[in-house]
Amino acid sequence: MKNSGEIQKQLRTRILELSHQANSGHIGGALSCIDLLISILVYNKNEEEDFILSKGHAALALYVCLNYSGEIPDSELLSFYKNGTQLPAHPAANKYKGIPFALGSLGHGLSIATGIAQANKIQASGNHTFVLLSDGDTNEGTTWEAAHFAVNNQLDRLIVVIDKNSIQGFGNSSDILGDTANAGTWISIGFDVFEIDGHDIELINGTIQKCRILLNGKPKVLIANTTKGKGVSYMEKRMEWHYLPMTEEQYTQALQDINKLYHA
Repeated sequence: MKNSGEIQKQLRTRILELSHQANSGHIGGALSCIDLLISILVYNKNEEEDFILSKGHAALALYVCLNYSGEIPDSELLSFYKNGTQLPAHPAANKYKGIPFALGSLGHGLSIATGIAQANKIQASGNHTFVLLSDGDTNEGTTWEAAHFAVNNQLDRLIVVIDKNSIQGFGNSSDILGDTANAGTWISIGFDVFEIDGHDIELINGTIQKCRILLNGKPKVLIANTTKGKGVSYMEKRMEWHYLPMTEEQYTQALQDINKLYHA
């Protein structure tokens, strides 16, 4: 396997290529969570375990990871966002094992993941369940209902990862409903909480491995501080890159920025 920096560069570049070819948006959120997905899907999750992408608007980041692991073939990946594709802007279920549910409307991913974790506990399977939320997901009431369920049922093999890039579709998260992805709230509910740099794959890997062995009756949450549009200078921390596609000039600049980032 390539080292993490090579994988990060390859998959960031792939996100940009496919977004440009499809003239699609949601680039900023895909770039903020790609390192988290690499850590979970490439380095940590085994084949029997489940991963749920609650922030479905970052579907392209999921697709390029599943392509890297060999589940989605190159020919299918090139159909992203095109008519008749199995890889639309938000994940569609029932085609690939790595995409067990159709998601995109925020607030549902943790509910699904807690159900899977509870089923695994009843069956004594020993599998962990992973779910990636946006900080926007933590504005949703169903997220908190699921969180309380996880604590009450001692789902200590549930690993929640929050892509805390601090920007939602309509502004800074702190200006919408406040910082609902803060550590104190999750601690007060009863989670084991780890605050990490969401772009440091070695740190993410180490934290996930710690969560795997910490079977103390508490579900786990990794609050990953990330940068929306990470790696592309004009996208970083800019709300509009929740939506915009790239022009030809912007695409060229984005590729240059990624090359520079991984040759620094």
